Amino acid sequence: MSILASQTIGFIGAGNMAEALIRGLVRGGHVAANRVRASAPRRERLDELAAAYGIEVTSDNREVARGAGIVVLSVKPQIMDKVLREIADQVKPGTLVISIAAGVDTEAIETALTEGVRVVRAMPNTPALVGAGATAVSAGKHASQDDLAAAKAIFDAVGITVVLDEVHLDAVTGLSGSGPAYIFLILEALADAGVKVGLSRRNAQKLAAQTVMGSAKMLLETDEHVGRLKDMVTSPGGTAIAGLHTLEEGGLRTTLINAVETATKRARELGRGGK
Repeated sequence: MSILASQTIGFIGAGNMAEALIRGLVRGGHVAANRVRASAPRRERLDELAAAYGIEVTSDNREVARGAGIVVLSVKPQIMDKVLREIADQVKPGTLVISIAAGVDTEAIETALTEGVRVVRAMPNTPALVGAGATAVSAGKHASQDDLAAAKAIFDAVGITVVLDEVHLDAVTGLSGSGPAYIFLILEALADAGVKVGLSRRNAQKLAAQTVMGSAKMLLETDEHVGRLKDMVTSPGGTAIAGLHTLEEGGLRTTLINAVETATKRARELGRGGK
């Protein structure tokens, strides 16, 4: 039996990530639909979720907070303060609160809520929408190992989850949280390159996507160092090493490192209330 089976889970905010988690939990059989509730300001959105997954919906954030043993805060970091003030007196001590807002630390959430509320911060990414997410979770001051296990079970329903110290969460935001955008840009460029050398757009895009997916699967399943896997492709005087030389010459490695660093800094700014 899933460790979530007896839980009542409330989602405050019903955007794409909340829907991905609801889909993974309900359709994966981890929790019954009647134990899941979501709130959002738009009635049309709530009706969509109710029809698709059979969950309970409401426009009242306070109602969701009051009735849930686990509350998932799936709202933008810019409105987190407002939402926390709204629900603070409805979250009972002992409730597990999971936040997916980039840059908002557990201490800020704990301070805004009732003493004894247990907080876990999570950083998922958009491939969770297709069950292939990468998420990092970190425990706040009052969260237990059981709380971490429950949070991990929620995000494992849509991909893989790692447990890290909170000091690393902004870096996770810069790497895997923002990383799909980098990969989509790379995929677009690879597809453009395929078209340039004579492939159809459809075939170039399909081959590029499968190549990225297959390469990632090789890394995850073999657990080899990426440099060794790269060396497996590069034969002396061959095509791959010629292509790699061009990538290095163009500064791809440095550009990607800089992108992750810049995104990490932005996550920290958001956590400090930056616009």
